[in-house]
Amino acid sequence: MAGNDDKAHKQRSVLIHAGRPASGLPVPVNPPLVRASTYLHATAEEMRATEQRRLGGAREDYYGRRGTGTSFQLEDLLTELEGGHGARLASSGLAANTLVFLAFLRPGDHLLISDGVYAPVKRFVKSYLSDQQIAFDYVRADGSDIEGRIRSNTKLIYLENPGSVLFELVDIPAIAAIAKPKGIVVAVDSTWASGVTHHPIRLGADISVLSATKYLCGASDVILGAAVANESAWKRLNETADWLGTCASPDDCYQVLRGARSAAIRIEEHRRQAMRLIEWFAGKPFVRKIYYPELEDHPRHEIWKRDFTGSCGLFTVELRGVDAASVDRFVNSLSLFGLGSSWGGFESLVRVENERTIRSIDGENYGPLVRFHAGFEDIRDLIADLDAAAVMLGKY
Repeated sequence: MAGNDDKAHKQRSVLIHAGRPASGLPVPVNPPLVRASTYLHATAEEMRATEQRRLGGAREDYYGRRGTGTSFQLEDLLTELEGGHGARLASSGLAANTLVFLAFLRPGDHLLISDGVYAPVKRFVKSYLSDQQIAFDYVRADGSDIEGRIRSNTKLIYLENPGSVLFELVDIPAIAAIAKPKGIVVAVDSTWASGVTHHPIRLGADISVLSATKYLCGASDVILGAAVANESAWKRLNETADWLGTCASPDDCYQVLRGARSAAIRIEEHRRQAMRLIEWFAGKPFVRKIYYPELEDHPRHEIWKRDFTGSCGLFTVELRGVDAASVDRFVNSLSLFGLGSSWGGFESLVRVENERTIRSIDGENYGPLVRFHAGFEDIRDLIADLDAAAVMLGKY
């Protein structure tokens, strides 16, 4: 494990106790599910006053699009967990990603975006922002070239830490020190850590974006996103979410609230399972490299040790000496690793990545890339599954 043990224990306590009623015992252990679109008011005067408070940024039971008590409690949990000032929920992780771009960029502005971000985010930037006369440049997935790429009109630096698929690590404190004197907002997609083992805002970022679909839910049956902001970025993020009508189902919020209580324990078990699988892959002749920040030979491993309190179940294996058809036969032969997108649930998953498009500016030539998520199946069964399927990759 990395980081400070005391910090990790504190986060476990936050996951259990935040986002629950602070007083008024007796109360239910789990906050109740509140479904509502319309709220009734006692008088016209009281209704107008509530609306004015809402328009001023207060959370009020006025109209369900802004949320109900259930979503407000999840916002409270995420805000405390990330060390932010406020949180807004969205219908998906991607919706939370795009909310950040729409909040902080206007025509004529310039965006610096990591080459390591989630592929659908890249598609949004390419297809939408260009049409809005917003310029953008990719920086290396580890953010090491950011300082030299900043323009006078750069308004937002958007990163993912660690990077998608290859898990490049970003030095958030160093980038924040460059950006803040210039008034540039720094946003970080921190889904790999899911608010449990890494906290970008505490390290100097302005915004942390999470896909609660993953570990915070933990059951692969909810889609939900969140953007948590510090005080300086909160007003713009909150107002934009209101303007766009960004919202999330209270049923989904309830599921994520319930899942979050066990997230720290689950993530550590996913990590243990991943390390056992990585041990199996290590030294196999068909493996060129394993991408996982906890490994000592992972690039910038020292950042993981400094800024993270743990890992998770997601890692990528780069193969060698095998063709694409053999890779497909390998993953098709697996019986316990489901072929599917997303991750963070109780089941093990596998996905073949497109190595030709995974990075655009680092100049590397990658072999076949296969991403794994280690679930909760018996580790002996998972290894037996890999043993049986590996014959598709040739003798070893």
